[in-house]
Amino acid sequence: MVKRKFGSTNLDVTPLGFGAAPIGFLKTEQDRVATILNLLLDEGINLIDTAAMYEGSESLIGQAVGHRRSEYVLVSKCGTRVPEISAPLWSAELISQTVDRALRNLRTDHLDVMLLHSCDLKTLQKGEALAALVKARDAGKVRFVGYSGDNQTAAYAASFPDVAVIETSISIADQANLQAVLPAAAEHQVGIIAKRPIANAAWMGVEGRSGFYGGYVKPYVDRLEQMNVAPTDIGFDSDGSDAWAEMALRFTLSHPGVHTAIIGTTNPDNARKNIAFANKGPLSPEQVAQIRQAFREADPSEKWIGMQ
Repeated sequence: MVKRKFGSTNLDVTPLGFGAAPIGFLKTEQDRVATILNLLLDEGINLIDTAAMYEGSESLIGQAVGHRRSEYVLVSKCGTRVPEISAPLWSAELISQTVDRALRNLRTDHLDVMLLHSCDLKTLQKGEALAALVKARDAGKVRFVGYSGDNQTAAYAASFPDVAVIETSISIADQANLQAVLPAAAEHQVGIIAKRPIANAAWMGVEGRSGFYGGYVKPYVDRLEQMNVAPTDIGFDSDGSDAWAEMALRFTLSHPGVHTAIIGTTNPDNARKNIAFANKGPLSPEQVAQIRQAFREADPSEKWIGMQ
Protein backbone atom coordinates (compact mmCIF):
# COMPACT_ATOMS: atom_id res chain seq x y z
CA MET A 1 0.00 0.00 0.00
CA VAL A 2 1.40 3.37 -1.04
CA LYS A 3 2.09 5.65 1.94
CA ARG A 4 1.22 9.31 2.30
CA LYS A 5 3.20 12.13 3.89
CA PHE A 6 1.62 12.84 7.27
CA GLY A 7 1.42 16.62 7.26
CA SER A 8 4.64 18.31 8.37
CA THR A 9 5.68 15.37 10.55
CA ASN A 10 8.51 13.20 9.31
CA LEU A 11 6.15 10.22 9.27
CA ASP A 12 4.68 8.37 6.30
CA VAL A 13 1.35 6.62 6.87
CA THR A 14 -0.76 4.16 4.96
CA PRO A 15 -4.18 5.44 3.79
CA LEU A 16 -5.81 2.74 5.91
CA GLY A 17 -5.19 2.61 9.64
CA PHE A 18 -6.67 0.64 12.52
CA GLY A 19 -9.01 2.19 15.09
CA ALA A 20 -8.99 0.37 18.42
CA ALA A 21 -12.25 1.53 20.00
CA PRO A 22 -14.17 -1.68 19.13
CA ILE A 23 -11.58 -4.07 20.53
CA GLY A 24 -11.74 -2.20 23.83
CA PHE A 25 -15.43 -1.47 24.21
CA LEU A 26 -16.50 -4.86 22.82
CA LYS A 27 -14.03 -6.63 25.14
CA THR A 28 -12.42 -8.59 22.34
CA GLU A 29 -10.34 -11.63 23.24
CA GLN A 30 -6.58 -11.18 23.14
CA ASP A 31 -6.02 -13.92 20.55
CA ARG A 32 -8.45 -12.28 18.13
CA VAL A 33 -6.83 -8.88 18.60
CA ALA A 34 -3.43 -10.43 17.89
CA THR A 35 -4.76 -12.09 14.74
CA ILE A 36 -6.21 -8.83 13.38
CA LEU A 37 -3.28 -6.60 14.23
CA ASN A 38 -0.63 -9.00 12.95
CA LEU A 39 -2.64 -9.48 9.75
CA LEU A 40 -2.75 -5.73 9.21
CA LEU A 41 0.96 -5.28 9.89
CA ASP A 42 1.81 -8.21 7.62
CA GLU A 43 -0.14 -6.47 4.83
CA GLY A 44 1.78 -3.24 5.37
CA ILE A 45 -0.78 -1.21 7.31
CA ASN A 46 1.28 1.03 9.57
CA LEU A 47 -0.97 3.17 11.78
CA ILE A 48 -2.74 2.06 14.96
CA ASP A 49 -5.00 4.51 16.79
CA THR A 50 -6.25 3.99 20.33
CA ALA A 51 -7.17 6.03 23.43
CA ALA A 52 -6.88 5.85 27.18
CA MET A 53 -10.65 5.59 27.50
CA TYR A 54 -11.03 2.61 25.13
CA GLU A 55 -11.37 0.14 28.03
CA GLY A 56 -8.25 -1.96 27.83
CA SER A 57 -7.40 -1.41 24.17
CA GLU A 58 -3.92 -0.06 24.92
CA SER A 59 -3.00 -3.20 26.85
CA LEU A 60 -4.48 -5.44 24.14
CA ILE A 61 -2.37 -3.70 21.50
CA GLY A 62 0.79 -3.78 23.59
CA GLN A 63 0.47 -7.48 24.23
CA ALA A 64 -0.45 -8.29 20.61
CA VAL A 65 2.14 -6.30 18.68
CA GLY A 66 4.42 -4.57 21.16
CA HIS A 67 7.23 -6.74 19.83
CA ARG A 68 6.67 -5.21 16.36
CA ARG A 69 6.74 -1.62 17.58
CA SER A 70 9.11 -0.38 14.87
CA GLU A 71 6.59 -1.33 12.16
CA TYR A 72 3.77 1.09 12.99
CA VAL A 73 2.89 4.66 13.83
CA LEU A 74 1.25 4.60 17.26
CA VAL A 75 -1.45 7.13 18.16
CA SER A 76 -3.33 7.47 21.44
CA LYS A 77 -5.58 10.05 23.06
CA CYS A 78 -5.87 11.49 26.55
CA GLY A 79 -7.56 14.00 28.83
CA THR A 80 -10.71 12.06 29.73
CA ARG A 81 -11.28 9.98 32.85
CA VAL A 82 -9.37 6.73 33.26
CA PRO A 83 -9.91 4.32 36.17
CA GLU A 84 -6.51 4.49 37.83
CA ILE A 85 -6.11 8.28 37.83
CA SER A 86 -8.13 10.65 40.02
CA ALA A 87 -6.75 13.98 38.75
CA PRO A 88 -9.20 16.52 37.27
CA LEU A 89 -10.18 16.13 33.62
CA TRP A 90 -7.85 17.91 31.17
CA SER A 91 -5.41 18.80 33.95
CA ALA A 92 -1.66 18.66 33.46
CA GLU A 93 -1.50 15.98 36.16
CA LEU A 94 -4.05 13.76 34.42
CA ILE A 95 -2.42 14.12 31.03
CA SER A 96 1.07 13.46 32.35
CA GLN A 97 -0.03 10.33 34.18
CA THR A 98 -2.08 9.15 31.19
CA VAL A 99 0.94 9.44 28.90
CA ASP A 100 3.01 7.32 31.30
CA ARG A 101 0.14 4.82 31.59
CA ALA A 102 -0.03 4.54 27.79
CA LEU A 103 3.70 3.85 27.53
CA ARG A 104 3.38 1.01 30.04
CA ASN A 105 0.25 -0.49 28.50
CA LEU A 106 1.48 -0.22 24.93
CA ARG A 107 4.92 -1.61 25.83
CA THR A 108 6.86 1.21 24.24
CA ASP A 109 9.22 3.99 25.22
CA HIS A 110 7.44 6.61 23.08
CA LEU A 111 4.16 7.40 21.36
CA ASP A 112 4.36 8.73 17.82
CA VAL A 113 1.29 10.89 18.38
CA MET A 114 -0.76 11.81 21.45
CA LEU A 115 -4.01 13.72 20.97
CA LEU A 116 -6.28 15.64 23.31
CA HIS A 117 -9.47 13.58 23.21
CA SER A 118 -12.19 15.98 22.03
CA CYS A 119 -12.02 18.65 24.71
CA ASP A 120 -14.23 21.69 24.17
CA LEU A 121 -13.04 25.03 22.86
CA LYS A 122 -12.84 26.65 26.31
CA THR A 123 -10.56 23.88 27.58
CA LEU A 124 -8.37 24.15 24.51
CA GLN A 125 -8.11 27.92 24.88
CA LYS A 126 -7.16 27.60 28.56
CA GLY A 127 -3.92 25.99 27.39
CA GLU A 128 -3.07 23.71 30.32
CA ALA A 129 -3.94 20.48 28.51
CA LEU A 130 -1.97 21.25 25.37
CA ALA A 131 0.97 22.53 27.40
CA ALA A 132 1.09 19.22 29.27
CA LEU A 133 1.31 17.33 25.99
CA VAL A 134 4.04 19.64 24.74
CA LYS A 135 5.97 18.94 27.95
CA ALA A 136 5.64 15.19 27.32
CA ARG A 137 6.86 15.75 23.77
CA ASP A 138 9.86 17.74 24.95
CA ALA A 139 10.67 14.93 27.40
CA GLY A 140 10.81 12.44 24.52
CA LYS A 141 7.72 10.49 25.56
CA VAL A 142 5.67 11.71 22.58
CA ARG A 143 6.97 12.64 19.14
CA PHE A 144 4.03 14.78 17.97
CA VAL A 145 0.97 16.20 19.69
CA GLY A 146 -2.46 17.15 18.45
CA TYR A 147 -6.21 17.19 18.88
CA SER A 148 -9.09 14.82 18.18
CA GLY A 149 -12.40 16.54 17.53
CA ASP A 150 -14.58 18.32 15.04
CA ASN A 151 -15.90 21.55 13.59
CA GLN A 152 -14.49 24.93 14.56
CA THR A 153 -12.71 23.64 17.66
CA ALA A 154 -10.63 21.31 15.49
CA ALA A 155 -9.95 24.13 13.02
CA TYR A 156 -8.83 26.32 15.92
CA ALA A 157 -6.57 23.55 17.22
CA ALA A 158 -4.93 23.26 13.81
CA SER A 159 -3.71 26.86 14.10
CA PHE A 160 -1.44 26.12 17.10
CA PRO A 161 2.23 25.76 16.12
CA ASP A 162 2.61 22.77 18.46
CA VAL A 163 -0.33 20.85 16.93
CA ALA A 164 0.95 18.47 14.28
CA VAL A 165 -2.04 16.11 13.90
CA ILE A 166 -5.83 16.46 13.90
CA GLU A 167 -8.22 13.49 14.07
CA THR A 168 -11.69 14.42 12.81
CA SER A 169 -14.91 12.85 11.50
CA ILE A 170 -15.09 12.50 7.71
CA SER A 171 -17.41 10.11 5.86
CA ILE A 172 -20.20 9.91 3.32
CA ALA A 173 -22.60 10.90 6.12
CA ASP A 174 -20.28 13.34 7.90
CA GLN A 175 -18.90 15.84 5.39
CA ALA A 176 -18.93 19.17 7.26
CA ASN A 177 -15.27 18.90 8.29
CA LEU A 178 -14.22 18.87 4.65
CA GLN A 179 -14.86 22.63 4.79
CA ALA A 180 -14.66 23.29 8.53
CA VAL A 181 -11.32 21.59 9.29
CA LEU A 182 -9.35 20.45 6.22
CA PRO A 183 -8.53 23.93 4.86
CA ALA A 184 -7.10 25.05 8.21
CA ALA A 185 -5.14 21.81 8.51
CA ALA A 186 -3.73 22.22 5.00
CA GLU A 187 -2.75 25.84 5.70
CA HIS A 188 -0.73 24.77 8.72
CA GLN A 189 0.52 21.46 7.23
CA VAL A 190 -1.24 19.40 9.89
CA GLY A 191 -1.63 15.65 9.45
CA ILE A 192 -5.24 14.45 9.21
CA ILE A 193 -6.64 11.19 10.56
CA ALA A 194 -10.22 10.56 9.43
CA LYS A 195 -12.26 8.86 12.16
CA ARG A 196 -15.43 6.88 11.48
CA PRO A 197 -14.62 6.91 7.73
CA ILE A 198 -17.36 4.41 6.87
CA ALA A 199 -19.99 6.14 9.03
CA ASN A 200 -20.19 3.15 11.38
CA ALA A 201 -21.71 1.09 8.54
CA ALA A 202 -24.91 3.12 8.83
CA TRP A 203 -26.38 1.41 5.75
CA MET A 204 -26.93 -1.63 8.00
CA GLY A 205 -29.49 0.30 10.07
CA VAL A 206 -29.84 0.55 13.83
CA GLU A 207 -31.45 -2.75 14.80
CA GLY A 208 -29.29 -4.69 17.22
CA ARG A 209 -26.59 -2.02 17.30
CA SER A 210 -27.08 -0.31 20.64
CA GLY A 211 -24.33 0.28 23.18
CA PHE A 212 -20.95 1.22 21.72
CA TYR A 213 -22.31 1.97 18.22
CA GLY A 214 -25.75 3.20 19.18
CA GLY A 215 -24.98 6.86 19.78
CA TYR A 216 -23.32 7.35 16.42
CA VAL A 217 -25.25 5.05 14.12
CA LYS A 218 -28.75 6.57 14.34
CA PRO A 219 -27.80 10.08 13.11
CA TYR A 220 -25.79 8.57 10.28
CA VAL A 221 -28.65 6.25 9.33
CA ASP A 222 -30.99 9.24 9.20
CA ARG A 223 -28.58 11.23 7.08
CA LEU A 224 -28.05 8.44 4.56
CA GLU A 225 -31.79 7.97 4.20
CA GLN A 226 -32.21 11.65 3.41
CA MET A 227 -29.23 11.68 1.03
CA ASN A 228 -30.83 8.90 -1.01
CA VAL A 229 -27.64 7.81 -2.75
CA ALA A 230 -26.46 4.20 -3.02
CA PRO A 231 -23.47 2.44 -4.61
CA THR A 232 -25.33 1.56 -7.81
CA ASP A 233 -26.23 5.23 -8.23
CA ILE A 234 -22.55 6.06 -8.73
CA GLY A 235 -21.64 3.08 -10.90
CA PHE A 236 -21.10 0.13 -8.54
CA ASP A 237 -22.49 -3.25 -9.57
CA SER A 238 -24.52 -3.82 -6.41
CA ASP A 239 -25.90 -2.21 -3.28
CA GLY A 240 -24.65 -4.98 -0.99
CA SER A 241 -22.85 -4.28 2.25
CA ASP A 242 -19.39 -4.75 0.70
CA ALA A 243 -20.20 -2.23 -2.03
CA TRP A 244 -21.36 0.27 0.60
CA ALA A 245 -18.18 -0.23 2.64
CA GLU A 246 -15.99 0.19 -0.43
CA MET A 247 -17.84 3.31 -1.57
CA ALA A 248 -17.67 4.84 1.90
CA LEU A 249 -13.98 4.19 2.54
CA ARG A 250 -12.85 5.22 -0.92
CA PHE A 251 -14.93 8.41 -0.68
CA THR A 252 -13.17 9.41 2.53
CA LEU A 253 -9.75 8.60 1.06
CA SER A 254 -10.53 10.58 -2.11
CA HIS A 255 -9.86 13.92 -0.39
CA PRO A 256 -6.21 15.02 -0.70
CA GLY A 257 -6.18 16.51 2.81
CA VAL A 258 -6.95 13.15 4.40
CA HIS A 259 -3.74 11.26 5.10
CA THR A 260 -5.15 8.14 6.76
CA ALA A 261 -8.57 6.76 7.70
CA ILE A 262 -8.96 4.49 10.72
CA ILE A 263 -11.45 1.63 10.77
CA GLY A 264 -12.03 -0.51 13.83
CA THR A 265 -13.08 -4.12 13.47
CA THR A 266 -13.09 -7.31 15.51
CA ASN A 267 -13.40 -9.46 12.37
CA PRO A 268 -10.25 -10.51 10.44
CA ASP A 269 -12.29 -11.00 7.25
CA ASN A 270 -13.48 -7.39 7.41
CA ALA A 271 -9.89 -6.27 7.94
CA ARG A 272 -8.89 -8.06 4.72
CA LYS A 273 -11.77 -6.45 2.83
CA ASN A 274 -10.85 -2.99 4.08
CA ILE A 275 -7.30 -3.46 2.80
CA ALA A 276 -8.61 -4.48 -0.62
CA PHE A 277 -10.97 -1.49 -0.77
CA ALA A 278 -8.23 0.96 0.20
CA ASN A 279 -5.89 -0.51 -2.40
CA LYS A 280 -8.37 0.41 -5.15
CA GLY A 281 -7.60 4.06 -4.54
CA PRO A 282 -9.88 7.10 -4.68
CA LEU A 283 -13.27 7.22 -6.33
CA SER A 284 -13.46 9.18 -9.57
CA PRO A 285 -13.99 12.95 -9.29
CA GLU A 286 -17.46 12.46 -10.75
CA GLN A 287 -18.38 9.89 -8.10
CA VAL A 288 -17.09 12.12 -5.31
CA ALA A 289 -19.03 15.07 -6.69
CA GLN A 290 -22.24 13.03 -6.80
CA ILE A 291 -21.92 12.01 -3.13
CA ARG A 292 -21.03 15.57 -2.12
CA GLN A 293 -24.06 16.90 -3.98
CA ALA A 294 -26.36 14.37 -2.29
CA PHE A 295 -25.11 15.57 1.10
CA ARG A 296 -25.63 19.25 0.25
CA GLU A 297 -29.12 18.69 -1.13
CA ALA A 298 -30.15 16.70 1.96
CA ASP A 299 -28.83 19.41 4.29
CA PRO A 300 -29.41 22.76 2.55
CA SER A 301 -29.29 24.69 5.83
CA GLU A 302 -25.95 23.08 6.78
CA LYS A 303 -27.11 21.80 10.15
CA TRP A 304 -25.24 18.51 9.82
CA ILE A 305 -22.05 19.42 11.66
CA GLY A 306 -19.27 16.94 12.34
CA MET A 307 -20.16 14.44 15.05
CA GLN A 308 -17.91 14.41 18.11
